[in-house]
Amino acid sequence: QVQLVESGGGLVHAGGSLRLSCAASEHTFSPYRMGWFRQAPGAEREFVASIAWSGSSTNYADFAKGRFTISRDNAKNTIYLQMNSLRPEDTAVYYCAAKRTMIGQYAYWGQGTQVTVSS
Repeated sequence: QVQLVESGGGLVHAGGSLRLSCAASEHTFSPYRMGWFRQAPGAEREFVASIAWSGSSTNYADFAKGRFTISRDNAKNTIYLQMNSLRPEDTAVYYCAAKRTMIGQYAYWGQGTQVTVSS
């Protein structure tokens, strides 16, 4: 079973930046798409951004456009989420996820990494 391991979370002041990483445990893992989701206290998990494993297709939630950038390094089986101009409302646990097919659900999830933005 493939494991996804996130890192890079932490505490940052409003306006600051963080870069999250998510590494897949198997070098042969070749998903269709990978993404980032987040869940704030008392809220439902929400989509942040996604990226195709091949090609250049990316998608962003409206709140992430212009501030967050998703990227990948296929050789390292890793995706990244560069987050700039962070706001207190970005405080959440950020999860990495992957799916193997276009129509399938995100079936692989990481354990999450906490991002806290202080005002």
